[in-house]
Amino acid sequence: MKKPALVILAAGMGSRYGGLKQMDPMDPMGHAIIDYSIYDAKRAGFGKVVFVIKKAIEKDFKETIGARVPEGMEVCYAYQEVDALPKGYNVPEGRVKPWGTAHAVLCAKPFINEPFAVINADDYYGVDGYKVMADFLTSHEEEDGKAPFAMVGYHLGNTVTENGYVSRGVCEVDDNHQLLSITERTHIEKREDHAEFTEDDGATWASLPFNTLVSMNFFGFQPMIMDELEKGFPAFLNQAIKENPLKGEYFIPSVASDLLHDGKASLEVLVSKDQWYGVTYPEDKQSVIDALAALRENGTYKF
Repeated sequence: MKKPALVILAAGMGSRYGGLKQMDPMDPMGHAIIDYSIYDAKRAGFGKVVFVIKKAIEKDFKETIGARVPEGMEVCYAYQEVDALPKGYNVPEGRVKPWGTAHAVLCAKPFINEPFAVINADDYYGVDGYKVMADFLTSHEEEDGKAPFAMVGYHLGNTVTENGYVSRGVCEVDDNHQLLSITERTHIEKREDHAEFTEDDGATWASLPFNTLVSMNFFGFQPMIMDELEKGFPAFLNQAIKENPLKGEYFIPSVASDLLHDGKASLEVLVSKDQWYGVTYPEDKQSVIDALAALRENGTYKF
């Protein structure tokens, strides 16, 4: 079976954190979080990396991240631009924002003919997530006309920050680890031994245990999803251009859930016990630097 590919979504800039997160050094050698992700993916058995970037950062990106990809991994570049639209569609006036994660994955279509995983460029997912995902993608094939998809789920307590609120997709799974639903909670805050979320700007709060499974946008797909993304994009655009022309986004979870609903795919939730790290706020950066330093010291990374 072919080695799976890794599609890294690196075109977006962090809305709450100024600057190109993808190239922000996290260790004395100048590595960014994305370097650790590629390292983990290669040793887990991924054979190709597809970077989805913007043309504007191409030169800097290739000279830094691209130049550091380990030998033996195939490297491809796909470009997510706001004007990468199907025939007959134009960019709405004033639109600057890219069209979302599902559009980013679609931009990688020319380079994908094997099972693949998708990650955010600026998130640290831990060693275990890549192992369980590579195992899944190399051992599952379509059955009963359903494409086997997967998602690495994290315990909420391993993903929250001390420095503000976060948005997380809360997962409901059945006894066979199949995903039933993802509910987006857009304002979650850490408490002493649990988390709480609000949907009314803090007037009321509901509790969420730390062991709640959440999605951190680490998905595994079969190549057939590319055709589905392509088919669904015009319908999304028709609605977005009418209702939210400047900010409407085509998201991976909504496409995946439509395919589950239509019986075209199943989605297994693979649980990682690892700590997830990300730089949601500038104040988070030091804790990520410290965590990666500890992982280098204990031999997890040999940089």
